[in-house]
Formats: sequence, structure tokens, C-alpha cells
Amino acid sequence: MSKAFDSAKRVMSGTFGQLWIDNELVAECYKFTAKYTLSKDPVNLPREMMEDSKVMGSKGTGSMGIYKVYSRFQAYADAIRDGKDVRGTFISNLDDPDAYGAERVALYNVSLDEVPLVNWERKTVLKDEVPFTFTSHKYLNSVA
Repeated sequence: MSKAFDSAKRVMSGTFGQLWIDNELVAECYKFTAKYTLSKDPVNLPREMMEDSKVMGSKGTGSMGIYKVYSRFQAYADAIRDGKDVRGTFISNLDDPDAYGAERVALYNVSLDEVPLVNWERKTVLKDEVPFTFTSHKYLNSVA
């Protein structure tokens, strides 16, 4: 999979990233990240000085940065107030026109860890950082 590339212009820029939440474009999203973190238990093998480990599970976590343009999370907040556990699907698209292709990744069973209600400060561009967890993913498009 690792090929030589011909120019620095092939390195993807986040400027061309987009986010959809349940098929709705979140145009005010300025950053997005998602990853798996592995949980490991130590394994000490006989006659080995170095500790090894065994993967015992994993957790999908992420975060999105949203400019305050709309009351984007009102439905989430109302659902939490009413005792509901709202889950959704997020799709990230990174499609830099100078890159070798676009990368689209879907995250499933997404659950917000925090839901912004109020966050403002005078003379400040308003942004919300929203962490979340997810349980599965699928590459819809990848750059080969």
C-alpha cells in the first residue's frame, strides 16, 4: 500500500474535510477526529525481560469541533432531558482535489459524551468541542 508520491501537493489538507451526522451535512464543522484505543493486559513471558501484552478489547472515541452557527444539538439535549440514549451515524469525507483520491469513513452507533447547551464569551468566535464514542466503522472510499 505504501507507494512513493510525486509531490507534496498530494498530502491531504483538512480544509477539504466534511462531516455528515445522520445524512445531514454539518457545514460548520472545522475539525473532526476518530480513533480506536486498544485495552491491553500485560503478559510476562518466562526468560524475557521485556513485558509483552495481549489485546483484550478496544474503544472507539472521537471529537468534533463545531462553530456556533445553529442550535445544532437541541434535539440531543432534549432527548437527554427525556431519558433517551440517542445514537447516530457520522460520515467523514476528506476530498482534497490534489490528492490521489477521497477518503470517506462511516462511524456507527455514535453516542455523544457531552452535549453543549450554552458556551459564549464576548469578542470571541464561538466554538464547541464535542467528544463522542462509537462501536464500529466502515471505509466507504479509501485512497490507494
